[in-house]
Amino acid sequence: MEQVLFFEHNLKTTRSVRRNLDFDRPIEQADLYACIDVAVQAPTGLIGEGWRFLVVTEAAKKAAIAALYCETLTTLMAERGLPLKSSHQALMDRLHDIPCMILVCAVGEPPEEIGGQIGFYGSILPAAWSLMLALRGRGIGTTWTSLLNARAADVARLLGIPEGITQTVMLPAAYTKNATLKPAARAPAAAVTFWESWGNNRFEAPEP
Repeated sequence: MEQVLFFEHNLKTTRSVRRNLDFDRPIEQADLYACIDVAVQAPTGLIGEGWRFLVVTEAAKKAAIAALYCETLTTLMAERGLPLKSSHQALMDRLHDIPCMILVCAVGEPPEEIGGQIGFYGSILPAAWSLMLALRGRGIGTTWTSLLNARAADVARLLGIPEGITQTVMLPAAYTKNATLKPAARAPAAAVTFWESWGNNRFEAPEP
């Protein structure tokens, strides 16, 4: 039972980490390979083992990617009439300094029909999540970012990504510094689970 609780604790506390990061300490290559070895054990389907992980550590390339990310996020929030969260601003301010950026890519392109798209992305995104969990286990903080897909052509030119490769998420990664990771305040299972038919809550949600 202790192993189960420890496993569930890690799942519940793998959060987006945008602060309390060590920007001066490079991530050890052995740690990255170990985490990617975990990621490639994720369940897959349509793409088979067509995942690829592009690690970026060069300062100039990180700065260029950070500029694309910041421009895209600023424009998006302005279009939606929403202010930037302080945590997002903190990431934008130091994104170019992050020790490494990991782009999770898939060989191939998603089909046009929605069912095929579900199968395509459902074969790569579990690997990205497994990678995020593995990084968490080694004291490496990151956050799930997908905004760069709006600038995929620019990123491809910058990093030499060939045609026929689909970019999915980018994980900016750094060792954490005194980061306190805890479960978020979310609705409990009983409040979001239906039984046998939509809207049928077999059990009442517990009092908050």
